[in-house]
Amino acid sequence: MKKPVILAVDDDPQVLNAIDRDLRAEFRRDYRVLRADSGDGALAILRELQTRAEPLALLLADQRMPGMEGVELLEKSRALFPDAKRVLLTAYADTEAAIRAINGARLDYYLLKPWDPPQELLYPTLHDLLGAWQAQHKPAFQGLRLIGFQWSPLSHAVKSALAGYMVPFEWLDFETNPAAAKLLESTEFEAADLPVVVYADGHAVARPARADLTQYLGLLTQPSGDLYDVVVIGAGPSGLGAAVYGASEGLKTLLIEREAPGGQAGTSSRIENYLGFPTGLSGTELAHRAWTQAVRLGAEFLAEEVTNLCVQDGYKVLTLSNGSEVRTRAVVLTTGVSYRKLEVPGIDALSGAGVYYGAARTEARSCDQQDVYIVGGGNSAGQAAMYLASYARRVFIVIRSKSLASSMSAYLIEQIAGTENIEILPFAQVKEVKGEGHLEAVVLQMGEQTEERPARALFVFIGAKPSTEWVCGTVICDGKGYVLTGRDLVADPRYAASWKRPREPFALETCVPGVFAAGDGRAGAMARVAAAVGDGSTAIKFVHQYLDE
Repeated sequence: MKKPVILAVDDDPQVLNAIDRDLRAEFRRDYRVLRADSGDGALAILRELQTRAEPLALLLADQRMPGMEGVELLEKSRALFPDAKRVLLTAYADTEAAIRAINGARLDYYLLKPWDPPQELLYPTLHDLLGAWQAQHKPAFQGLRLIGFQWSPLSHAVKSALAGYMVPFEWLDFETNPAAAKLLESTEFEAADLPVVVYADGHAVARPARADLTQYLGLLTQPSGDLYDVVVIGAGPSGLGAAVYGASEGLKTLLIEREAPGGQAGTSSRIENYLGFPTGLSGTELAHRAWTQAVRLGAEFLAEEVTNLCVQDGYKVLTLSNGSEVRTRAVVLTTGVSYRKLEVPGIDALSGAGVYYGAARTEARSCDQQDVYIVGGGNSAGQAAMYLASYARRVFIVIRSKSLASSMSAYLIEQIAGTENIEILPFAQVKEVKGEGHLEAVVLQMGEQTEERPARALFVFIGAKPSTEWVCGTVICDGKGYVLTGRDLVADPRYAASWKRPREPFALETCVPGVFAAGDGRAGAMARVAAAVGDGSTAIKFVHQYLDE
């Protein structure tokens, strides 16, 4: 396989030599480093790379170049290599232009010159960008390949599972891609067995169960220890935050997740208001970084589902869906929330076949030059609209209210207003979905008028419900299923008798001492990624206090 390319562009020979030297010193083992001294020269190299089908991973361009400024070059490069990471090299005087380019040229980062020492000011940023590129890059004839039908809910589920763990894979639609039939012939399966996963070593699995995928990923499905200090249930932002802080502070920490890391936030196509990421990042990227961080610090990750929680001799005993048990001294419930289902005629039959809950980034490319609809007016809906607008012909946001002002962040509203192929449909709601085997049309109620429109996909973001059904018989939940903690327990006469200890419950403690709740599944929690991470880290503080009793 050809090495991916890193291209550096600068008209100043001294600066170009310096960046070329630093890039080769750090990245030449895994990447081919090229250089150009002008925008036109860089475009010529990019066209040659495209002709040779060589992958471009990263393009670094100086802003102040005669003939073609760096921002212009980065913008033109998108037509040739839309998935490559783009970095602008700037002086302090050019930072305003760089910030403007974040939206205009979809800039991934900007670096101030000089970057000495590169070990601190250059390499960490480039490693992060290249890691993100590698996670999304799909090299030809290498790695995992998935053969299936575009409109198969099971195919969609497998794609979503792989994407949730940031596993690079090649999707081959059996009905439209000739390579799919040829690859299927090399296995023992036929079209009736689809979807089929073909691993890099040639081993194939038809209709893969979750256990098949977790085994391929090398994830644990059985705990390695007999007793843990704290078990975190749910790997959304709150659970990942708890795992990072628990492991870093010396607690024997186990993190259990039934699906993929990230929770509801993990389905967000782009989060732009999380502290420390000025160009934004996807929910999957954020979750993967946090997961890697937690494991590096010593947390153990278990890909399983918890079905029951009980207390035996002061220890908390968790029963898993595979029948095994986990014993722990403390528990942090970070089960989060899930999107509510849209209750309209025809929708159940089309779920996963044109109707998707959450951003469904794996389906974006299949919406190329088609009309798609988004139901909901929150930030997740806005992030999905911006992402889908890069592929779809038109994106319609269906909301019941007059505008997005009361439900969406201002920065997203501004971006949507500036995107020509996004249209907001106020005072509207979906009344029915239609299609034979896959979504073909949506029926909209707009004021007093009803209109049927063709649609390639419908993405639903209509609020959330807590994923606490399995635990509400053990801890106290409110009428909507959110877990009650701290003062909410003792202040309400209905629940005060449930607390048996002489001390008051800690702020995030449930009615079961040593069982804490954090994140969106907790009553009164703020539905923000940063707040969820803070909740998870705060829960670990109270875990320490409980264990010290």
